[in-house]
Amino acid sequence: MSRAPTDLLTIGELARRAGVATSAVRFYEAQGLITSVRTAGNQRRYPRHVLRRLSLVLFAKRLGIPLAEVAEVFAGLPDDRMPGKRDWDRIANRWREHLEARRREVEQLQRELTGCIGCGCLSLRRCYVLNPGDSLSEHGAGPQLLLHPDDEP
Repeated sequence: MSRAPTDLLTIGELARRAGVATSAVRFYEAQGLITSVRTAGNQRRYPRHVLRRLSLVLFAKRLGIPLAEVAEVFAGLPDDRMPGKRDWDRIANRWREHLEARRREVEQLQRELTGCIGCGCLSLRRCYVLNPGDSLSEHGAGPQLLLHPDDEP
């Protein structure tokens, strides 16, 4: 049986299709990331285009993007219809800078880990983790030797 884009999905159908528990669907709806309509019997029904939103939520989660940021980006999407190409382009443009910054952070972490592993840590003379007497604590909490990608070395 083929489905029309205007067909409504039950919460179970949406959850199965997205590969999540129904409780996750309810959670994402409570967070305002997806919306449903109610039947006369007060059951949730989801327009098929909600599956795309849910898929994007799950992908963003996999990338470590906070749900608050997803909600912020979704705020410009229409709830009552399938988002069009312009709508999706707006999302892509808003996330492009964020994802680029995240990529730079991951590359910096990779360089630091490679440097640390590469030193062999046999003499501890070149290890960036070396912090005798916790002297770096005076500079604040966190990994003080790992610079933010935008910081000067």
